[in-house]
Amino acid sequence: MGKNRTPVSVLAVAALALSLVSCSADKPSPDDAAATLAEGLGNLDVSGSAFTAGTPDQINKELQTLLADMGPLRPDVTVAGVDEDPDDKDTASAKLGYAWDVNGDSRPDWNYESTVQLERGEDDQWLVQWAPSVLFDSLADGDRLARATVPPPARGDILDRNGAPLMTSRPVLRIGINKPDVPEGQEASSAAALAALVGLDPEAYTAQVQASGPEAFVEALVQRAEADGPATVQSVEAIPGAAALPAQRILAPTRSFARALLGTVGEATAEAIAESEGRLSAGDLTGLSGLQQQYDEQLRGSDGVSITVESASGSKGVFATDALSGTDVQTTLDPRLQELAEAVLEGEPSASALVAIQPSTGDILTVANGPGSEGQQTALLGQYPPGSTFKTASALAMLRNGVTPESTVQCPAELNVDGRNFANVPGYPANATGDIPLRTAFANSCNTAFLNARDTVSQQALADAAADLGIGVDAAIGTPAFLGSVPAEAEGTAHAASLIGQGEVLVSPLAMAVAGASISKGERVAPALVRPVAGTEGTAPAASAPADPSAGAKASAAPSASESAAPAPAPSKLTAAEAASLREMMRAVVAEGGVQMLLDVPGDPVLAKSGTAEFGGEDPPQTHAWVLSIQGDLAVAVFVEQGERGSTSGGPLMKQFLTGARG
Repeated sequence: MGKNRTPVSVLAVAALALSLVSCSADKPSPDDAAATLAEGLGNLDVSGSAFTAGTPDQINKELQTLLADMGPLRPDVTVAGVDEDPDDKDTASAKLGYAWDVNGDSRPDWNYESTVQLERGEDDQWLVQWAPSVLFDSLADGDRLARATVPPPARGDILDRNGAPLMTSRPVLRIGINKPDVPEGQEASSAAALAALVGLDPEAYTAQVQASGPEAFVEALVQRAEADGPATVQSVEAIPGAAALPAQRILAPTRSFARALLGTVGEATAEAIAESEGRLSAGDLTGLSGLQQQYDEQLRGSDGVSITVESASGSKGVFATDALSGTDVQTTLDPRLQELAEAVLEGEPSASALVAIQPSTGDILTVANGPGSEGQQTALLGQYPPGSTFKTASALAMLRNGVTPESTVQCPAELNVDGRNFANVPGYPANATGDIPLRTAFANSCNTAFLNARDTVSQQALADAAADLGIGVDAAIGTPAFLGSVPAEAEGTAHAASLIGQGEVLVSPLAMAVAGASISKGERVAPALVRPVAGTEGTAPAASAPADPSAGAKASAAPSASESAAPAPAPSKLTAAEAASLREMMRAVVAEGGVQMLLDVPGDPVLAKSGTAEFGGEDPPQTHAWVLSIQGDLAVAVFVEQGERGSTSGGPLMKQFLTGARG
């Protein structure tokens, strides 16, 4: 009988084995279940997992409770390994790796592992045995994780070029009404009296005091302790309930000192807290504008952080980091020259700026904005036509065509270009018209002589010459800046206008100071404003701000400090001989041209180029006033947004600064 059994073929056995393997492969894997759980825990949403007890919604609510005191922080959760029980194919355990960035520096600093048990359900789906210990191994029912912070011991300073503090902690008086000390019935009268003393609206401040809680100190004014402010300690304390409390604030040497550049420090706003991703909390001091905001992470330092397990029996620490003081930010500013520049601009009602650069180093020594700029960064971000100061670039392009300062050029009183009439400035000297040397045309700023070069100097050649002086060349100075914009293509009247610094040519006062520094040094100067402090990596400097012809003094929002530095520009072709010819012609501007007032400035000979640029639709149009000067190892650009001529509006300001700079 056994001999009569039908044999099973080898092919049939192989097919059966393959079928069993396929069925096994199709079953859910504990690895997949662990990965889904890890992703859900990182998002605090485990809706994709199934549990042995409880629903995903219930687990999500428990997670919210467990982490309510961790603020906006979320862990990065990964699967560190999965072990299946060799004796029970329906159970497994997974190790989960947790990485938390608890101090907001974008680097995980609290790392640990926990274990979660898995078991196969009736439909082969792997289920999670949930417990608080899955989140952290010592957590039990009713416990929660909590994060607390300790502020950094000290904020870093912003330093000048010699390493001395510019913005640092300085003593102040917090002047206000301390409501517990106000005699009954005198709250309104005391508030009104204090408001009148410090120059506030009495009605508004009184309402603020009355709306505050009974234990509140209602601040009216923060005044420098050493300053002659509107109030003294004695005058404040003479008002019932008023007080002048000693405190410290991060301040510059004076209220106006480089304010648009350095910025301010104050309590973090709700917006700043939301954008900090856990780095800032209510009550923290942070940079609110300028370099203080741009380099806030470096200046502020890092909080000390403690993580505890909070339970009914008390609090147990499980992780902690020390608070670290901030590190300094060093600038290239010269405080004496900065204060001098601001004093020079103090009486100018329109937007104005004065930028000084040391050609030998590229250090930006002053970034001064006049009160008419109304807090805007005219010096670095202003975008204006440069007028005849741009003839430094036009003259360079002409020199490259074989022209010399002695070459004869034609300077008619007027010139028509494609139907548009161009003329020299009113009052242009008649004896400097006709056939004259280029030096004379440059010294007296003959528009028509430069317009006559339109057929021999292409727009591309003009843009190249400007770039070789640093105009239109991005430079990572350590804070956003506009270095100019010169179109590479322009025809007809647009090209002609470019040759005299009008049309679509735009610069900032910084850009013109860079051009002056490049002419002085004989090679293109790379400007610098913020330098790394020894022993620190600092913060990556921001790229230059993009050109925006509509921006003017109110340039668009600056890029952040974390943006990459600008790519290296093409090498400059400026030669020492070309720079020498430009310096010769700039000296002629002082010796025989429009700014002869600079002849008697003490010290090295002054070289200069003035400029007037028309803007707006009025008849006659309004004008910007420019003066660019070189003296020794100093290049200076002065700008007045609503001036007359460069020589008449900018010249006196330049003379005052150069004279004062001699010390």
